[in-house]
Amino acid sequence: MIELAAGRERSIIVGVSTRTIGREETEEYMNELALLADTAGADVVGRISQDRDRIDAATFIGKGKVEEIRTLVSEQQIPLVIFDDDLTAVQVRNLERILECKVLDRSGLILDIFVSRAKSNEARTQVELAQLQYLLPRLTRQWTHLSKQFGGIGTKGPGETQIETDRRMIRSRISHLKEKLERIAQQRVTQRKGRLHHTRAALVGYTNAGKSTLLNFLSGSDVFVENRLFATLDPTTRIVQLGPSSQILMTDTVGFIRKLPHHLIASFKSTLEEITEADILLHVVDVATKTFEEQIKVVNDTLAELGAAEKPMLMVFNKIDALSDRTILQAVAEGYANRVFISATRGINILGLKDEVLRVLESEFVEETVRIPQDQQKLISQLHSAGEVLERTYEDTEVILRMRVRRKDRERIANLLQKR
Repeated sequence: MIELAAGRERSIIVGVSTRTIGREETEEYMNELALLADTAGADVVGRISQDRDRIDAATFIGKGKVEEIRTLVSEQQIPLVIFDDDLTAVQVRNLERILECKVLDRSGLILDIFVSRAKSNEARTQVELAQLQYLLPRLTRQWTHLSKQFGGIGTKGPGETQIETDRRMIRSRISHLKEKLERIAQQRVTQRKGRLHHTRAALVGYTNAGKSTLLNFLSGSDVFVENRLFATLDPTTRIVQLGPSSQILMTDTVGFIRKLPHHLIASFKSTLEEITEADILLHVVDVATKTFEEQIKVVNDTLAELGAAEKPMLMVFNKIDALSDRTILQAVAEGYANRVFISATRGINILGLKDEVLRVLESEFVEETVRIPQDQQKLISQLHSAGEVLERTYEDTEVILRMRVRRKDRERIANLLQKR
């Protein structure tokens, strides 16, 4: 890791409207990009947008806009220009040559934030892997002098040192990091085995939706909370009491965002397995933001990419205390069957949330106990795939399995037992 540039950097952000992405949508994206820049330590002092039918292969935007930005950068001595879309190595090289400043795209900015936020050994390893995978296809000799000259945002982590090496060394490092993450993943599997006797819930949602605040309120813990994007990267698991005789393990996971780099999702595979292993997902939504419906879609698309789209889910519409017009809640209520409205900050309707979690769990899952002859290993293997084995005991020639299964899978298990 290299030292960060002192103080905050001034930056210009750039967005492009196309035939598929209108001006209003582009403006929303740029608002979010400004928040990302602020999180990374940059002050946005200018915003440039352009309507284009096609993206320019050489500079992404048109020559006129490039010249407009060049003039602004020169007159105000702006060290950083951030684009809201991914740029190719050629585009970055051309833009940096013309503008004579650092040029960063959205993925690079997100990765830079992740470097700053990564605290644990696992998170740092995941982020370094994602950075190197992002850097490899963009590696050019022209970047070497720029990384040394500018420093700061977009050059943290392995970026500066790895640019000065060849691709073979980067690929070797990537291979090493993947092996390291595989070992960490095996450790996580062992950790999760100790939780098999507990019902597990995972908090998912768009970044800054209030997941960590909610976990703190429910568990009485002190998970780090900040009103900025990607405040937490490492999953945190706490015991949450739902009722006098009912408790679950609840895990806070990394937030999602539009255009989240695919290699970042892949790098965080072991962390995100907390989602795929959960019994129920609590999808936390900032209902006070105008774009909450699009944010819901972003989260759902990411869950589908992880293979968790079919998990039992409760929609948790958070921050109702920040709504100026609560009539919107009626329309939201009609659109979602499993939903609850809360304020994690003020503790509004937390009891209602707990009741809804219990209701969804009771409607989705039951425990079954089955007895099988020990010599029927194929059937035992099939039962493992049909549900989650909570406990296995042996009695004479039989094995007794206590299982947690979804109600809709009970018939499948009954059919397997009948065929033995």
